[in-house]
Amino acid sequence: MKKILLLSDTHSYIDEHMCTHARAVDEVWHAGDIGDLRVTDTLKKIKPLRAVFGNIDDSEARAEFPLHNRFDCEGLDVWITHIGGYPGRYSPAIREAIRANPPGLFICGHSHILKVMPDRKLGLLHMNPGAIGKHGFHKVRTMLRFTVDNGEVGNLEVIEVPR
Repeated sequence: MKKILLLSDTHSYIDEHMCTHARAVDEVWHAGDIGDLRVTDTLKKIKPLRAVFGNIDDSEARAEFPLHNRFDCEGLDVWITHIGGYPGRYSPAIREAIRANPPGLFICGHSHILKVMPDRKLGLLHMNPGAIGKHGFHKVRTMLRFTVDNGEVGNLEVIEVPR
């Protein structure tokens, strides 16, 4: 079993709330719009990090992180990308690929809107952790914490941080 902290849209911002929650898990996953790599450098010093670059990220972030990160975690096929859409409204850039080979867990960021929902048609779980940075229209900063065990997501928690 692995405990995961999922965040997105830091937009160059990191604080002690994020670091404290990172210390309490096994891995941190970042769904893009990192901004300053100081954010991911800090997180990597705390726990193993899996990340993708987002649309605001510069060439340095794009050189370090992929656009898509697909991997196995405890028997669960995971796909992280920044701009992915959500069930019924997937981004045109990934629509065919996700239909042809759906993961068990599909994660994206970009919208700054926290959303967790099943895609019953494709048999996957979709997650968007919202935004934990201070840049954007969101009023509450959010992250997700959950476990992955034997191919299943469990113990899902929404973490809200004052803006």
